[in-house]
Amino acid sequence: MSKTLSYPLVHGEVALVGAGPGAADLLTCAAAQLLANCDVIVHDALVSQDVLDLGCSNTERVFAGKRGGQASAIQSDICATLIRLARSGKRVVRLKGGDPFVFGRGGEEIRALAEADVPFRIIPGITAGIAAPAMAGIPVTDRSVNSSIAFLTGHEVSEDSRIDWSALVAAFPVMVFYMAARVLPELAVRLMDAGMDFSMPVAVIRNASLADESVHIGTLQQAKTGKITAASPSIVIVGETVNQRIPWRNQPS
Repeated sequence: MSKTLSYPLVHGEVALVGAGPGAADLLTCAAAQLLANCDVIVHDALVSQDVLDLGCSNTERVFAGKRGGQASAIQSDICATLIRLARSGKRVVRLKGGDPFVFGRGGEEIRALAEADVPFRIIPGITAGIAAPAMAGIPVTDRSVNSSIAFLTGHEVSEDSRIDWSALVAAFPVMVFYMAARVLPELAVRLMDAGMDFSMPVAVIRNASLADESVHIGTLQQAKTGKITAASPSIVIVGETVNQRIPWRNQPS
């Protein structure tokens, strides 16, 4: 019988673990168990304190955060750190916000581990692009609105974007943007220039699932003019599914 994902790490093994959007309640069982039984946690900036606190008090914690617009860890150094810790016999949890493979550079890290012959496993997490709208009561797909969805990053708003924006708007009625807080007005201009209606609804969800979660609803035109704003870390969802929102948080029990 094959071992389960939550089977205790062996010395010298690395687990790439998705930390989800923030709330510890949204971790997988495997993630919680491995956090409670490892020697060192190498974590990103967006991992919440509640999740980090699931590690034992004597577990070493190594910060390896990457934040847009700020001094960040170099990816090659992060990979080298994982390899060094594993080769020293540590049981390592590499804790990454959301899901390791959704805009999380998990692929780069497992390639480095594989090349170094370091054993590893992967524990998927709930990605913020799905969790944030859900916490706000917004379905990312609704059969009355869309049968496709695009997940993108705000980095593509730059002049060297790899995206055909007109084709994107024509193909995807709903779009979810990661790391777009700092470029929200420019993003709105890109989408409207590509043919999306200025009245298309937009939701900006910050710190999804945490106590200070906030949700701002508006239109592309309002995003362009700054009447709705975004602060990191936020998820931006654009499309008619925003109008299907049913707020459910903080309801009377």
